[in-house]
Amino acid sequence: MLTRLMPFAAVAACLLLAGCGDSGAPEKAMQDEGPKKSLARQVQFYQGQDNVQAIQSASVKPVAGGGYDLEAKVTTDGAGWTKVGFLPRVYAATPPDGIYEVDVVADKPATPGAAGPTSVEVKSAWDRYKDGRVKGVKFISKTNEVVAMVPAG
Repeated sequence: MLTRLMPFAAVAACLLLAGCGDSGAPEKAMQDEGPKKSLARQVQFYQGQDNVQAIQSASVKPVAGGGYDLEAKVTTDGAGWTKVGFLPRVYAATPPDGIYEVDVVADKPATPGAAGPTSVEVKSAWDRYKDGRVKGVKFISKTNEVVAMVPAG
C-alpha cells in the first residue's frame, strides 16, 4: 500500500514546494518600478575631464533648419573649472522614449580654486539628429539628472 502512495506524496510535495517561492504581485510591482537601465554608452572622457557637480536647470530648443540648442545652469564644486560643455552618449538604436542622454562635463582645475559651489551657464548647438526623433534630452551630472523635453510645435 505504501508503495502505491509514494508517487502521489512526491507530486504533492513538489506542488507545495513550488508554491513556497511565489510571494505574490506586490514584490513584482516593486521590481518593475526600479530605475530604468540606460540604453546609451558613455563616451570616454579626456584626461582631466569630469562630470559637473550638479544641474540646476536645463532646456532644449529646436533650431530652424534642424538641430537643437542645449542650455544648462550647472554647479561645479569649486572655481577654476574650464571647457564646460555637453558630451552626448552613444546609442546603438533610437531610444524608445525619444529621450537622449548627454553628460555635462568640464576640465578640472590644475590647482584647486576657491572652495564652494560655483554656478556656470553652458550653451551649445547640437545638430546630430535633424529628423525629429529627439523628444527630450537627459542632462547627467555627478549627483543628479534633469530631463528637458523639446517644446511641441
